[in-house]
Amino acid sequence: MKLRRSRTYRRGRIEIIPMIDVMFFLLATFMLASLSMQNLRSLPVNLPRGRAQPMQTAAPVTLTITRRDRIYLNHAAVTLGTLADRLKPLLKGGDPAVIVAADRRARNGTVVEAMLKARHAGASRFLIAVERQ
Repeated sequence: MKLRRSRTYRRGRIEIIPMIDVMFFLLATFMLASLSMQNLRSLPVNLPRGRAQPMQTAAPVTLTITRRDRIYLNHAAVTLGTLADRLKPLLKGGDPAVIVAADRRARNGTVVEAMLKARHAGASRFLIAVERQ
């Protein structure tokens, strides 16, 4: 005669579907919590609706000085005498900032003179281009 065990043992299983549901719930909770923690530092206003042409951003003005003391304004060769006259129209209506890209072997005097001429033309800020290390 065969005796039966009084208790049957079932092997445990890991159900993946409830675990996915829990992960999506946690994801949604953390997303909502992070959105509520943003501080926009602005006053809530009702903005008007309207249509307009997209704003055109002006290309930055680049003043390049090579190692042989040649001066270029946006890839066009200029001299110290003509620099101010050629730069004034480029600075009208835009940001009065000029990017200075000078070769490391260029003479400092030429770089400073070019920057002074650009200042007389109306440039108020100079951004110095450097190479990343």
